Amino acid sequence: MPTNFTVVPVKDGRKSREDDDVDDNNVFREEDEDAPFPGDGMPKESSPFINNTDNDKGNLYDGKNMALFEEEMDSNPMVSSLLNKLANYTNLTQGVKEHEEADDDEGPAKTKKPVKSPALGTLIGVYLPCLQNILGVILFLRLTWIVGTAGIMESLAIVVMTCSCTMLTAISMSAIATNGVVPAGGSYYMISRSLGPEFGGAVGLCFYLGTTFAGSMYILGTIEILLTYIVPSAAIFKAEKKEDEAEALLNNMRVYGTCCLTLMSLVVFVGVKYVNKLALVFLACVILSILAIYAGVIKTAFEPPDFPICLLGNRTLQNHNFDQCLKTMEVDNVTITTKLWSLFCDSPDLNATCNEYFTLNNVTVIQGIPGLTSGVIRDNIWGDYGPNGMLVENKHQASEPAADTSQDIYMPYVANDITTFFTLLVGIYFPSVTGIMAGSNRSGDLRDAQKSIPIGTIMAIATTTFIYISSVILFGACIEGVVLRDKFGDSVKGNLVIGILAWPSPWVIVIGSFFSCCGAGLQSLTGAPRLLQAIARDGIVPFLQVFGHGKANGEPTWALLLTGGICEIGILIASLDAVAPILSMFFLMCYLFVNLACALQTLLRTPNWRPRFKFYHWALSFLGASLCLSLMFISSWYYALVAMLIAGCIYKYIEYRGAEKEWGDGINGLSLNAARYALIRLEEAPPHTKNWRPQMLLLLNLDSDHAVKHPRLLSFCTQLKAGKGLTIVGSVLEGTYMTKEAEVKKAEQNIKSSMTTERTKGFCHVVASSNLRDGFSHLIQTAGLGGMKHNTVLMAWPGTWKQSNDPVSWKNFIETVRETTAAHQALLVAKNVDSFPTNADRLGQGTIDVWWVVHDGGLLMLLPFLLRQHKVWRKCKMRIFTVANMDDNSIQMKKDLQMFLYHLRLDAEVEVVEMHDSDISAFTYEKTLVMEQRSQMLKQMQLSRTEREREAQLIHDRNTASHAALNDKADAGPDRVHMTWTKDKFLTERNRNRAEASMGVRDIFNMKPEWESLNQSNVRRMHTAVKLNEVVVNKSQGAHLVLLNMPGPPKNRGGDENYMEFLEVLLEGLNRVLLVRGGGREVITIYS
Repeated sequence: MPTNFTVVPVKDGRKSREDDDVDDNNVFREEDEDAPFPGDGMPKESSPFINNTDNDKGNLYDGKNMALFEEEMDSNPMVSSLLNKLANYTNLTQGVKEHEEADDDEGPAKTKKPVKSPALGTLIGVYLPCLQNILGVILFLRLTWIVGTAGIMESLAIVVMTCSCTMLTAISMSAIATNGVVPAGGSYYMISRSLGPEFGGAVGLCFYLGTTFAGSMYILGTIEILLTYIVPSAAIFKAEKKEDEAEALLNNMRVYGTCCLTLMSLVVFVGVKYVNKLALVFLACVILSILAIYAGVIKTAFEPPDFPICLLGNRTLQNHNFDQCLKTMEVDNVTITTKLWSLFCDSPDLNATCNEYFTLNNVTVIQGIPGLTSGVIRDNIWGDYGPNGMLVENKHQASEPAADTSQDIYMPYVANDITTFFTLLVGIYFPSVTGIMAGSNRSGDLRDAQKSIPIGTIMAIATTTFIYISSVILFGACIEGVVLRDKFGDSVKGNLVIGILAWPSPWVIVIGSFFSCCGAGLQSLTGAPRLLQAIARDGIVPFLQVFGHGKANGEPTWALLLTGGICEIGILIASLDAVAPILSMFFLMCYLFVNLACALQTLLRTPNWRPRFKFYHWALSFLGASLCLSLMFISSWYYALVAMLIAGCIYKYIEYRGAEKEWGDGINGLSLNAARYALIRLEEAPPHTKNWRPQMLLLLNLDSDHAVKHPRLLSFCTQLKAGKGLTIVGSVLEGTYMTKEAEVKKAEQNIKSSMTTERTKGFCHVVASSNLRDGFSHLIQTAGLGGMKHNTVLMAWPGTWKQSNDPVSWKNFIETVRETTAAHQALLVAKNVDSFPTNADRLGQGTIDVWWVVHDGGLLMLLPFLLRQHKVWRKCKMRIFTVANMDDNSIQMKKDLQMFLYHLRLDAEVEVVEMHDSDISAFTYEKTLVMEQRSQMLKQMQLSRTEREREAQLIHDRNTASHAALNDKADAGPDRVHMTWTKDKFLTERNRNRAEASMGVRDIFNMKPEWESLNQSNVRRMHTAVKLNEVVVNKSQGAHLVLLNMPGPPKNRGGDENYMEFLEVLLEGLNRVLLVRGGGREVITIYS
C-alpha cells in the first residue's frame, strides 16, 4: 500500500540566529571531543543511518524545539539530517576512491575532481555486458560438434537444462540484488551477506577459481583459433605421424598459452582502463559474428556454399593433403594415381599394395552444407557417441568392411579425439551460459541497480537462450552430420565449421571469435583479481590478507600474480574440453548458493527481506538449486566432489579461525529456527535414560579483577563433556545490574576468554544480584531454555571456609546443595580443584576410584566412563569399591557387582570393603566435642578471627587438660588450635595436657561425663566419616581421582557447620576428590 509523508515545518523561537552561531559551534566541538566513538564495536556495512561516524554532528540538532530529544541526538539523528545523507549517498565501485586519489596526486594543482554519480542504464550497464560474457568460445568452437555428437534433440535438452538453471539463478539473484543496495562485489557480496562469512568465503573463492579457470579456457580458445584456423604454420611442435598430432597440438597450446597469459597479465597490470575501453570492440565482434551466422543460414536456403566432403566408403577423410577426391584420374588418356592414392598405398603405381579398406570401397563427394531445404535435419536428430579414436562415418553411405582394421589409426580419417557421452557434453557446454553475474558485478556503476539488474540479466539470458536454441536447430538443419562431428574442420580443409556456414566469409567468424576470446580472457584476468581482493579485504580468510594489497591506485598486484599462477594450471592442462568441466563446477556451486540464499531468506521471512523484484518464489529457488546440484554430478561426479571438498575445507577453515563478521546472514536465522523447533520438541518429555548425559551448569568464583579463580574447573568440565551436550558457565556479582553493568560485561569477557583457553564449548552467563546466594539460586532455577536445561551442577569446594571471618561462604555452599537437591539436579563438587590435570596433561597408568556407598542413579559409574573418553584420562583404569556391613555376604556382593558392570558394558575392577561394627573411638568423641563447642561458641559470640581462635583454645583446654595448667596456658597463640584433627594430633595434644596436669595421668575414659552430653546423632555421623575416611585413604590415596557419594545436608539448618566438618573429615588425606550427589533419577541402564 502507498505510504504518504507530510513534512511539518517547526519554527525556532529564537530572535537572532546569528548571535548564537559561535557558541553553538563551540558547544558541538566540545561534544565531538568528549563523545565516545559511536557504535557497539561490531563490524558493520558502511551506512548513512544510525551511528554514522561523520563529524558533522552540528547538523543533527539545532534549536530549542527538539530539546526533548537532545540527549538522543548522538545516536538517533533527526529525520532531516537522515534524508539529506540518503539523498547524497553514492556507492562507488571498488578501487574508485584510490584511483581518484592517485589521479589527484598526479595533477599539478592537486585539485579534487568531482565524483561522478553512477549513470549507466540497463542496456549499457547490464544487458550488453551479460551478452558479451555469455556468448563466447564454446559457441564458436564447440557448439557444432556438440550438435553433431549429441543430435538435435539431446543438444536441445542440454541447452534447455543449462539455460533453465541460469534463468532460475537470475530470478533468485534479482531478488537478492533488489533487497537493498548491493555495493561493488556482485555475487560474492550477495552470497556472503545472505549466507554468512563461512559460506560467503567458500563460495566467493569458488567463484574466483571459476573466473580464473574461465580465463584459462578463453586463452586456450584463442590459441586454438590461432594455431588451427589462422596460422597453422606457426606451430612449434609438428607431428610427423598422424597418431602424434594430438600430443603436438597440446604442447603448442601450452607454449603459446603461457606466452599469451603473460602478455594479457602485463596488459591488465599496466592499464585496466584500456581493457575496459576495448570491451565495446570485443562486444561488436561477438554481435557481428552472430549476425554473420544467421545471414549464412538464410543464404543456404537458396544458395548453399560449396564445401565438398570426401568420403571413402562411409568414412570421412581429412583433405589437408589432397585436392581431388579421386583414386585415379585420366590425363591425356593415361590413368594416373592421385595424392589420395599415395596416402593409402605404398607407391604411386597402379599395381601398388594399398590399404584393404581403400581397395574395397569407392570415394564419394558430398556437400558439407546441403542447406536448410535439403532435409539433412532428419539425419541429425539423434546423437552418435563413441570412444576415443572412433571414425566419423556417414551411416547412409554404402561400405565394405575390411578384415584388418589395425592400420586405420594411421590413415587420414576424421576420428574422435576423446570419448564422447552425454554427461561430458553437458560439462563442456555449460560455460557457454555462464556470465550472468556481469550486471550484478557492475552494480556500483548503475544508475538504478534495483531496476537494471533484474531486467538486464533476464533479458540477456532470454536473448542468449534464443540464440542457442535457434543455433542448435539451424546447425542441424544446414550442415551434414559428418561435418558437425568434425571438431577441428579437417574434412573442410581445416576451416572452422561454424565459419563455413557464415556469410560473407569464414574469416568473419574466425577473426570475430579470436577477438571475442581475447577480450573474454582479458575480462577474466581483470575481474578475478578484484574478486580475490574483495574477499581478502573482508578479512574472513586470514591467509589471503596479503592479496588485499596492491599498487598505490588500488590495483590488485598480488592477486593478479596468484590469478596468473592458477590460470597457468589450466593452460598446462591444454585441452579446452578438459578445462571447461572444471570451471563448470565452480560456477554451478556459486549459482547453487545464490538459489539457496534466496530460498532461505524467503522461507525464513526475515524482516529485512523486502525485494523490489516480486517475481520470485522459494520453490523456484529450490528448483534452481536442485538443478545446479544435478548438473554438477551429471557433468562430472569426481570434479563435483573435488569442488565440494574445496568449498567444505574453506568453510571449515573460516569457521575454525573464527570469522569475526556479523552480516545478519540467513544461516543465523536458519539456526535460530532450527534451535526453536528442536527446543519445542525437547520440551515434550524428559530424556530417556539411554540419552541422559550430564548437561552442565558450572558455577564459577571470580577474583577481585573478575578473572576466573579456578580455571582447572573449566578444564575438568571440558574433559568430562568432550564438547558434547550443554555447558553453561555462570557466575554472580554482588550488586544491582544498573551499577554493575560494565563489570558484568568484563566478567563475561574474562570467562569467555578462559573458556577459549580451556577449550570449553558452551555459553556464559553472569548475573548481578543483591547477594551471592540469591544469584546462584537464580542461575540454578533459570539457566537454560525449554528442554535445553542443565541437569547437573559443577562447583568447587570452598577450601577456605574455616579461615574465613564470614560464614556466608559455607552457608552459600550448603544452600546450593539443598537447592540442587530440591530441583532434582545432580551435583558435582571438586575438592582441591587446582591440582586437577589440565587439557595438555596426559595421565599415565593409574586409577579412577569410585566409592559406591549408596545408589544415586548410577551417576558415579557413568562419570568415569565419560572421563576416560578424553585423552587426559584415557590410560586410567576404573576401580569400583563398595562397602559391606556385617550382615552382608561380601563374596556374593562382588559377584553381583561384576555381573552388573558386565551388563552395563563397563570395564572396571571390583572390590568389596568390609566395615565391621566397632565401638566408637575416643578420637571420634573428642572430634565431635570440639566441633560442637566451636559451633556453639561461634553462634553466641561475634568476635574477630583472632579472638574466636583464642576462645576456641580456651574451651578446648578446659576440657582436655587439668584445671591447674589452665591458667598458665590461657593466653596461648592461635597456632595451638587444630581446625582439622588427626589421631596423631589428638594423641600429642592429650599427652601434652597429661604431662602438664598436676592431677597426674588420667585415663581417657574418665572424660565420659563431657561425652555423654554430646548429640549422639553427631557422634554417629562423625564415626561414619572417620571410619570411611580410614578405608578410602588406605585404598585410594594414590589414585588419580576419587569419586565419592556426597552425603546430604541436615534438614535442620542449625547443624550446617557440623555438616561441613563431617565432609572435611571424610575427605582428609585425599588429593583429587569429586563428591557426587545424584539427581534422583536413573542415568545408566543395562538395556540397549
